[in-house]
Amino acid sequence: MVEEPEEILPVAGNGKEKVSGGSDNTESTTKIGSDDYPEERSVGETDDGRPRKRKGMRKFFSVHHSGKDETEEDIVRTTTGQSTASTDSKKKKKHPKIPAIQQFKAVIYSWINIMLVFVPVGIALNYAGVNKIVVFVVNFLAIIPLAAMLSFATEELAMYVGETLGGLLNASFGNAVELIVSIIALAQGKTVITQTSLVGSMLSNLLLVLGMCFFFGGLRRKEQFFNITVAQTAASLLSLAVGSLIIPTAFRIFSPDDKGVAPTSRGTAVMLLVVYGCYLLFQLKTHIDMYNEPSQKAPKITSGKKDKGDTFSAIATIGAGTGAASAGGHINAEKLPQSEEEDEEETPSLSILGALITLTCSTVLVALCAEYMVSAIDVLAESVSEEFIGLILLPIVGNAAEHATAVTVAIKDKMDLAIGVAIGSSLQIALLVLPLMVIIGWIGLDPEMTLNFDGFQITVLFVAIVLVNYLIQDGKSHWLEGAMLQITYLIIAIAAWFYPVSSEGSVA
Repeated sequence: MVEEPEEILPVAGNGKEKVSGGSDNTESTTKIGSDDYPEERSVGETDDGRPRKRKGMRKFFSVHHSGKDETEEDIVRTTTGQSTASTDSKKKKKHPKIPAIQQFKAVIYSWINIMLVFVPVGIALNYAGVNKIVVFVVNFLAIIPLAAMLSFATEELAMYVGETLGGLLNASFGNAVELIVSIIALAQGKTVITQTSLVGSMLSNLLLVLGMCFFFGGLRRKEQFFNITVAQTAASLLSLAVGSLIIPTAFRIFSPDDKGVAPTSRGTAVMLLVVYGCYLLFQLKTHIDMYNEPSQKAPKITSGKKDKGDTFSAIATIGAGTGAASAGGHINAEKLPQSEEEDEEETPSLSILGALITLTCSTVLVALCAEYMVSAIDVLAESVSEEFIGLILLPIVGNAAEHATAVTVAIKDKMDLAIGVAIGSSLQIALLVLPLMVIIGWIGLDPEMTLNFDGFQITVLFVAIVLVNYLIQDGKSHWLEGAMLQITYLIIAIAAWFYPVSSEGSVA
């Protein structure tokens, strides 16, 4: 019997694979000599002598041919688990045509739109010569549903323009009401109202809204979890923003003259806009995956006696989640309790034209009602402190509907969305609206508009940001933290009620 010569097959690395042919006793051994193949193993047989299929190198290939050639597109579908139908459906996805009557119902049929009755009444009262306090109150109430409608139209329009542009659109129009009210107040020479209303919006979001989210969400769950990286990034940017307000104020206090306050404020405003642009790039482009990462869900608190198994299961789940988070690891979302409602794919309720019409009409009506409301502030300020009007009352106008949304989603354990509404809105005011007001005033509307704030405003804002930074650093919340934030807000409201405003306006 003549032996067939051995065939030497090259193998990656410094080793080689020897295959003995022409014999029943086939022996194949792979010697591994590189870092890619760190161990020596037998291909022809197992450790106990049983023959096995030759799989040694196959696992290093991502795709295995099954009798026919696969195109590059087939390979992508194989490795990602996508089918041809799903891929084609994504390419051909189009929004269906929406009937006009359905769009009308989507805009009008909302509980908050009951307050739309105040819109024509407020406009009429302004020309009827009635008490200015009545004009203020009615137009104040009229802006609340208009702000909700403006926000709704913005979100609808964002669905048609893509994820990145839609995010930019939401960011730009997210605080449109505050921007409109501030511009009107600035045009009427009410610099103190402009400054206090913007600081008040930040305080309202950071203390009242976030506090209500923590409190009402914590009533149904012992603890709630959120994306700590996203929350701390926003809080760090808020710290930068309040620091940029402290510097011009300190400059005015310690400088022998006030000549450098305005240019310092304007230069700082430009830098804040640059920071805001970097933040949008960070959130919408370079680190978008970080903002889409799901957070841990907490089990509900159930009344009555609990089954031991359920209790130990909940403890094990929470313990595993917090342990992974503290170690810097990733939490397996499949093993965590799911939220009450799974996120469904959103479909628009308005057409592009319908969204544009709604956005335009609501913006015009907000501007009208805001002008009449701001014009009546002087009469109201005779009996109520301007600090209280700006810090407490005016922020309610633009944020009432948004506040209700944030609390609702917090109760459903969607804390990332709730925190995004609360802290994200404050961030837009600090980095976008406030610097824009300084630049608009610089252009000619009111040169007195600077980042030189009253000491009381800066102090309460600094306290709020320090407290929020401390409470979110562990990535979880409970009802007691919410109570702390709300009580802090009430203390500030009491102080604002009794705080006198200097006749020098912002240079108090």
